[in-house]
Amino acid sequence: MPYRTGLSGAVDYAGYMTNSSVTASAIRAKLGTYTDPYLAQTLIQAKAIGEVSLSEGAVTIELTFGFPVGDYIGELQPALESHLKSELAGARLNLILKADITAHAVQKTLKPLANVKNVIAVASGKGGVGKSTTAANLALAWAAQGARVGLLDADIYGPSQPLMMGLAGRKPEITEDGKHMTPLRAHGIEVMSIGFMIDAEQPMVWRGPMVTQALTQLLGDTNWGELDYLVVDMPPGTGDIQLTLSQRVPVSGAVIVTTPQDIALLDARKGLKMFEKVEVRVLGVVENMSVHVCSNCGHVEHVFGSGGGARMAEQYGVQLLGELPLNIRIREDADGGTPTVVAEPGSPRALAYLQMARRTAARLSTLNKDYSRMFPKITVEST
Repeated sequence: MPYRTGLSGAVDYAGYMTNSSVTASAIRAKLGTYTDPYLAQTLIQAKAIGEVSLSEGAVTIELTFGFPVGDYIGELQPALESHLKSELAGARLNLILKADITAHAVQKTLKPLANVKNVIAVASGKGGVGKSTTAANLALAWAAQGARVGLLDADIYGPSQPLMMGLAGRKPEITEDGKHMTPLRAHGIEVMSIGFMIDAEQPMVWRGPMVTQALTQLLGDTNWGELDYLVVDMPPGTGDIQLTLSQRVPVSGAVIVTTPQDIALLDARKGLKMFEKVEVRVLGVVENMSVHVCSNCGHVEHVFGSGGGARMAEQYGVQLLGELPLNIRIREDADGGTPTVVAEPGSPRALAYLQMARRTAARLSTLNKDYSRMFPKITVEST
């Protein structure tokens, strides 16, 4: 590599200055003080720092996070270059990001699913707040960022994921033993719904126990494969069905979806309290339909009020995971079977979902992990 000597104590390799005062230990120390905006922790607290090495005008840093990193380097690289400016002294920064997604603890009375690391419940206290659209885009955002993801439509009375995921009219295959189903695949994720089993116009006139049994079978009898996250689109409300599901499904964390107005927040609070009662950790609140930007004139308007999600998050000591826009294209994308994260990945609308997904996964990564998978299974045999 061509180089030329410059000032005393420094060598310029192909235009980059490597000062003799630059050391891996100094860079590591300063790196440890950087607070990741999604984790709300320093990198040293998150135990994210791996190898730090220097070579020919470049500093290579390896970081490992407990959430999908995907395109995170585009955001993190300039932030770290600014944070380490003095320590780099003109050297080029090579950033290597890795993801180590682990299983997290579920309710004490339940065991985690064998091949699913984390089940995430997306819930709302009432219908009509965009819960299903949020669940679909959350799952797709994680997949876009490199995770293995499944989506279970648990809304028996109004299954909408077959339409949203472009799978309407299709049916899952039954395995040779006749006991399991193979989920359908769309946009890179595994999808299962009661909507695959019935006619789209057929009403589900089932009572609570039948609904609970059906969902238990959908969850347990589906060959999900190896998943980092299984997103469960919960039925709206806080009645017997929702409570029973929360007690029977091993959930690593829950996301509460609301809109900013008081009537929606009132019901969302009930949903949050329900999860607390059954010892399911609430990862945070998503405020949907937060702001509307006129497509003609650009006028910004808070149609349903503003700040409701933030106030609720502060009141209950949870995180505000995202403020999602009210936009006709989001509705059109979902109705067309290609949700926004897939249909318009570079749009501001998709970015809002991607950032919400990263905050959610980052929050989960800071919670207690499930270590039961690490222990060997002990069997006693008579000899």
